[in-house]
Amino acid sequence: MSEFTENPFASSHSLDTNPFDDPSSKQVPQHDARFEDISRREQDLERRERELNQRAEHIRTHGRNNWPPFYPLIYHAISEEIPEASRPLITRLYQLWLVLLGTLILNMVACISLLIAGSSDGGKDLGGSIGYMFIIAPLSFLLWYRPIYNGYMKEQALYYYFYFFFGGFHLLFSVYMIIGIPSTGSAGLIQTIQMYAQGHWAAGILGTIATVGWTVQGLGNAFYYRQGHLQIWNHHSAAGHTMDKGADAVLQAKAELASHGAKAYFTRG
Repeated sequence: MSEFTENPFASSHSLDTNPFDDPSSKQVPQHDARFEDISRREQDLERRERELNQRAEHIRTHGRNNWPPFYPLIYHAISEEIPEASRPLITRLYQLWLVLLGTLILNMVACISLLIAGSSDGGKDLGGSIGYMFIIAPLSFLLWYRPIYNGYMKEQALYYYFYFFFGGFHLLFSVYMIIGIPSTGSAGLIQTIQMYAQGHWAAGILGTIATVGWTVQGLGNAFYYRQGHLQIWNHHSAAGHTMDKGADAVLQAKAELASHGAKAYFTRG
């Protein structure tokens, strides 16, 4: 029936269209979008090529090592070497170590201000703060951060024990630095109060910043040492690490060190 109701004289062309329009002009936006997509892909390929070239140059110069960034000595990659479930914990502990490093620098600057302010023990404090920078920074990395990193990476009980032992010592050291006893190399609480009492506001402000730094990293480490202790210990036990296997862990670690040397401490091996 529809064939009889249609108008045989109706035009198949819409009156709203211009019969003189160039049909190729309608394809211009499509060509532009396609060109932008191709251009974007080319830029992405060039970026990836540059990254690959930089990695190749880095490996040629330093091997696989990537840490510290300014002079790579070891390989450090939480996203690649640590199990996914444990990455947040190790990332927070690494960030706390970085806070410790910054606090050591701030503490040295604050001790310089103590010396300038005329503190009777300013020279001893400055000498102690410099010593802390060159001793505490590497030892803290080697003795409590790297052990817990290795513990999750290698699943060896000995590294967990190292963390529990030296991490506890670091907490005591943090409390010691927060107190700020004169002539100990700490611009902590006591030193800061003395500077404010004597009217040395610049030294007092720097001492306050250093004290806050010691407090932040101390409380952070205490949180993950105490509250996070359950997570570490549960993982430690779930992996089958018990005190009965401690001797086996020591023998395994000794064998690894004997076969790979000091590199065993910084590689998955």
